[in-house]
Amino acid sequence: MLRLTPSIVIPEEELVERFLRASGPGGQNVNKLATAVELRFDVGASRALPEALRRRVLARRDRRINGDGVLVILAQRYRTQERNREDARQRLLAVLQAALKPPRPRIPTRPTRGSVERRMVSKRERAAIKRQRAARSWEQDT
Repeated sequence: MLRLTPSIVIPEEELVERFLRASGPGGQNVNKLATAVELRFDVGASRALPEALRRRVLARRDRRINGDGVLVILAQRYRTQERNREDARQRLLAVLQAALKPPRPRIPTRPTRGSVERRMVSKRERAAIKRQRAARSWEQDT
């Protein structure tokens, strides 16, 4: 059981753990022991998450969420399976807690008068350069 808030609890049945061999250096154990943990949580099918939270998690541009709405976390930071399990669960909680607070609405702003003026001046200068080029090419043609 994973407690996100006092009212939101993710049951163990919704978490799928798979143990695999960790990559990278690690001495003799790395080739023999399955210490890395792949934690899968089906966000789209979860009954524990409120609808608004589920939508916010799925709307995030997170490469750990696959096309089926399953959040996959690979933990292989530590040498022991137990610490990697705990690390994967903490990272799952971090992703879900980040989605708990709704995003701030964007307040549209207007460009400053100075920036508009600078843009218009540069457009006039560029247009003048192009007019000069066109006049020169016309003179050369005749």
